Amino acid sequence: MKKIFGLLAVIFLFNLAPGFAAGNKAFGPANPSAGEDKTPPSYDMKAQALLDLQGMHKRMVELAEAIPADKYTWRPEAGTRSVSELFLHVTAANHNIPAMMTGVTAEETFKAKGFETSTTDKAKIIDELDKSFVYAEAAIQSMSNADFARPEKKLGPEANSGDVIYILVTHNHEHFGQSIAYARMNGVTPPWTAEAEKKAKEAKDGDASKQK
Repeated sequence: MKKIFGLLAVIFLFNLAPGFAAGNKAFGPANPSAGEDKTPPSYDMKAQALLDLQGMHKRMVELAEAIPADKYTWRPEAGTRSVSELFLHVTAANHNIPAMMTGVTAEETFKAKGFETSTTDKAKIIDELDKSFVYAEAAIQSMSNADFARPEKKLGPEANSGDVIYILVTHNHEHFGQSIAYARMNGVTPPWTAEAEKKAKEAKDGDASKQK
């Protein structure tokens, strides 16, 4: 897939990931001398992007539910996002990134300005987070496979819609990991990990009882 240059990098780094842009540059080809790969693509990015996003949708909402409401104003240190701001940042990006693509209409009810600090209410944040994933998943679902190669010249001379979906998925992965760290720093074990540990203990106890 082609790399994103120019305006797309500027939009993403400065609007969606504040503080990140200073030490990073837009990526270029790993080996420019190797030439362009003419091999027809065989990887179904639409299916994989949806699979990734749906998985993070489920787990991020589960994690947001597991973190106590009184921890939503917690932040690791001054100048960083709080728990509520982290989840609202993800929510905003799930609206803003797909709307970069041709043919995707931003939801009229979503107002980006000041959104990250708009509330610390746990129930409202979880509801907005859930709806943002539904919106992003629907945007991908509405695309044909051919749409992933659709040029997005307004974002850069070599940008296409697939680049935008790539950013959407990687942005969620980045903050999914961050949300897990936030949870654990507050003594919260991710629910899926707790369930796996419970099953492992039950299996171990079962084996032990059989040996008696």
